[in-house]
Amino acid sequence: MEVYPAVDVQGGRVARAAATVDPVALVHRYARDGARWIHFVDLDRAVGQGENRGLARRVMAESTVQVQVGGGLTTDAEIAEALTWGARRVVIGSAGALDAELVARLVARHGADRLAVGIDARNGRVSPRGSKMVLDVSPLELAERMGPVGARTIVYADAERDGTLTGPDVEGAGAIAALGGGLQVVVSGGVGSLDDVRRVRDAGLAGAIVGRALHEGRFTLREALACAAA
Repeated sequence: MEVYPAVDVQGGRVARAAATVDPVALVHRYARDGARWIHFVDLDRAVGQGENRGLARRVMAESTVQVQVGGGLTTDAEIAEALTWGARRVVIGSAGALDAELVARLVARHGADRLAVGIDARNGRVSPRGSKMVLDVSPLELAERMGPVGARTIVYADAERDGTLTGPDVEGAGAIAALGGGLQVVVSGGVGSLDDVRRVRDAGLAGAIVGRALHEGRFTLREALACAAA
């Protein structure tokens, strides 16, 4: 199991951090603490209220660990650009993932290991990040379409739990993983304790994205990594 410390950027700073935090400095700190991956999201771009392109490029250029980039990236050009900047893996936004032909084309062009499919959920339905749309398709139904087009990594996020520290939707993520076909599922949203990390690990999921809990000092990244490896 992998722990992905989140670096969510809004207005040029780390979102949900108690104090003004430089995103690049935070990436370096997580690297010193043993992170193997960083999950980077430009929240302004994700919700269509600006962007932090220069900062995103700096993070990827200066990071000494692998960077997974998410946040509403849904087109060939956006995904190719992030990979050019140095992202190790780009998460295809849920709106893009609905287009199976797009996913198949991206996998064929960049390789399955460079891409993940983002499945953002709200009340049991797919709800693309940055949008108030709730679509008439379940996360499980969307995930079922991904194996046949070559996708291998799913980032599953329950929008209702994001930032709440109430625990991730391990059951929903586990149902996707149970589809088989080699799907690796990373769960996001709600991780608030080391017990949550243990639940993700014990469910056999590929990883967990952790943000607010680290900012608030509920546990350290070193503790989370040790828990995931136990």
